[in-house]
Amino acid sequence: MDSRILAIKKKLEAQRQEILTEAEHAITTDLKPERENFPDLSDQATAESDRGFLIRLRGREQMLLKKVDEAIQRIEDGTFGICEGCGEKIPIKRLEARPVTTLCIECKTKQEEDEKLRE
Repeated sequence: MDSRILAIKKKLEAQRQEILTEAEHAITTDLKPERENFPDLSDQATAESDRGFLIRLRGREQMLLKKVDEAIQRIEDGTFGICEGCGEKIPIKRLEARPVTTLCIECKTKQEEDEKLRE
């Protein structure tokens, strides 16, 4: 395996561990299930808003964790760096910058243009 791909794999594994560590911290401290008693309704509303924000943030992290796991699996099965759109190799610079990517620049640009047209 190419040393640059190995470096990307190590980066992905570190990112995965960081996400899991942060999620564990959030579950044990930030998202305590017991309700706090706030004397002021605006304080309670702020706390609920903050909790909702944390839950949405954790949802995004869960999606990122899935992408990280999929990228690690592609490295292990030898399909990492192959564009899912056109089947061509994705340049190593793009993979280093965005290791979870599954599309080359051309296919990603086309995908974004298609999305704009549907809006």
